[in-house]
Amino acid sequence: MANIRDLRLRITSVGKIQKITRAMEMVATTKLRRFQGRTVAAKPYSEELETLVRGLSGAVASNPESAGTSADLFTQGASGKPLGILFVGSDKGLCGAYNAAIQRKLAEMVKPLNGNFTLYVLGRKAMAEATRWDYPVAAYLDHIEGEKVTFGEAASIANLLVKDFKGGKLSGVAVCSTQFRSMARYEPRFDPFLPIAPAQGEVKAEPILEPSGPDVLGRLIPRYLETRIYHALLEAITSEYASRRFAMKNATDAAGDMKKDITRLYNRARQAKITQEISEIVSGAEAL
Repeated sequence: MANIRDLRLRITSVGKIQKITRAMEMVATTKLRRFQGRTVAAKPYSEELETLVRGLSGAVASNPESAGTSADLFTQGASGKPLGILFVGSDKGLCGAYNAAIQRKLAEMVKPLNGNFTLYVLGRKAMAEATRWDYPVAAYLDHIEGEKVTFGEAASIANLLVKDFKGGKLSGVAVCSTQFRSMARYEPRFDPFLPIAPAQGEVKAEPILEPSGPDVLGRLIPRYLETRIYHALLEAITSEYASRRFAMKNATDAAGDMKKDITRLYNRARQAKITQEISEIVSGAEAL
């Protein structure tokens, strides 16, 4: 059995760790609520914009010129070129299985591509994964912090992807990130981004646009793509903090259980020492 001094030090160390993990859990909970509010608030706008663009895609399919300067975004990219993938990970660790889940999703989706892809990486942990597996990287967006991302920065990412797609560098673009479901659940996703997919099912009658179609879609499509990237980043950071909160709660609970076990051993060792001392005193008294 460990001596009393060592057990006392272990109890103190575990207690300090428990305080740290509890503080990190509280911080993660606060930030999770803040980002969750932003994500939920942005979702209706994103969904309505998605519905509008999907509805207009039928008109673009029958008349590509109606999309104006955005017409190229509805057609397949350069044949034989790599698939561009926006790979979104975290900048920090201690967030449970968050990074591992998104890394597994990426590995699963790029396996059939036989190396014909390139990454646009956001997050230090994502970049570390890309380096470890020697994935081709077109751009490391290290100047953007996921926690502090603004709509303008999300727009700059969307514009970079659109530029490389329209410039013939990419055959298509996808986004590998996480979708926030609830405080206790998130889902790694791999969603097509470019070209814009046409509406599924029966195509409705061609809408009447005022002003003209090229004017409307020329302004609408870029904003739609920027909004998709912004909302994807919001969901990713919300999922990260949901995972971090859960991980820190588990760590705090585990530290509490460990502290109880060590305290039990400490009490037994102390009791054994006291019993031994009493026995020695009694034996000494009898000897006198």
